[in-house]
Amino acid sequence: MFSNKSLTIYKIRLPLKIPFTTSFGTQHYRNAIILHLMYNGIDAYSECVTDEGPYYSYEDNETALHIIKTYLINYIKDVPEPSKFLERSEKIKGHNMAKAAIEMLLWDYYSKVKKIPLYKYIGESKGYALIGISIGIDDVKKMINFIHESIKSGYRRIKVKIDKGKEIKILSEIREYFPDIPLSADANGCYTIKDIEILKALDKYNLLYIEQPLQHDDIIHHAKLRKEISTPICLDEPITSYEKALKAFEIGAADIINIKPGRLGGVYNSLKVIELAKEFKKGVWIGGMLETGIGRAFNIALASLNSINMPGDTSPNERYFNKDIVLNLFKMNNGTIIPYDSPGIGVNVDFEFMKNVSTRIEKLDLWV
Repeated sequence: MFSNKSLTIYKIRLPLKIPFTTSFGTQHYRNAIILHLMYNGIDAYSECVTDEGPYYSYEDNETALHIIKTYLINYIKDVPEPSKFLERSEKIKGHNMAKAAIEMLLWDYYSKVKKIPLYKYIGESKGYALIGISIGIDDVKKMINFIHESIKSGYRRIKVKIDKGKEIKILSEIREYFPDIPLSADANGCYTIKDIEILKALDKYNLLYIEQPLQHDDIIHHAKLRKEISTPICLDEPITSYEKALKAFEIGAADIINIKPGRLGGVYNSLKVIELAKEFKKGVWIGGMLETGIGRAFNIALASLNSINMPGDTSPNERYFNKDIVLNLFKMNNGTIIPYDSPGIGVNVDFEFMKNVSTRIEKLDLWV
């Protein structure tokens, strides 16, 4: 018999409303890992941002599950504060997404213990998040139609995915239709430093920034590239720690950082990098990994902080899913989303639907 203190892991497969194409490939489903902690009458939730394949990083769902169940689980039997958990897990090298899944679970738990909404618990908030949209690679006319709809919906920034060899066609046609919209491009690391001339050619499109033009783990060549182009550079994949962010700013590799709490090991490290960007007077925004409403709630809470100075990739749930695993859905108004005001992340989970889309459910009784 299970006690009232347990951790349940749901591995779910949720169809995307529209296939999402980047330089990595095309995604049709969100294959998510959801954690549900029950402890002393409180239910807390988090989402691991890994997927089935190791394309964004070396982590995938199976590696994350292995690290969580074999190692990280041993550090939470006393349900520590998030910072204490991070101290304990430092001996495990890397695996930030697995660590973040546990760390964020603890943030939800403790904000509920204190009966405070997460967005108020983590720092000074402006009470809303500025919302941009990320548009996958498609037929350019379809992308243009999608941009039309996005502008009408009120999105504050349009970001389009690009790939080597397709960038000029995508950006030239979009700029022909929309000469003045706030536009950025995300390359997901598909170029090398040998492609400087291609990247120089993108300066004429007046982009807010180009995100992650070079390899996923590089900052040195980004600093070299920054001296050759006028378009600001936003870094994503290589910023896996406070120290990496500091080095990127110090050598001039980044004008802007895209904060993804899963990539940084959780909320605590994300807050440190956000403050670092403020210190260096750099741009900072909150990215997304096609999260369900659970992961999205953490992102919206972070995006509402006063120190976040640019719109992020935190669209409403309906942008990605016909049906989500949460019952209360975020709604966008004039390009903003207000975080939930109930304790913790504030989501109401649709357990029946989550069970229906689960491919695996494991309940771990850690406190017997």
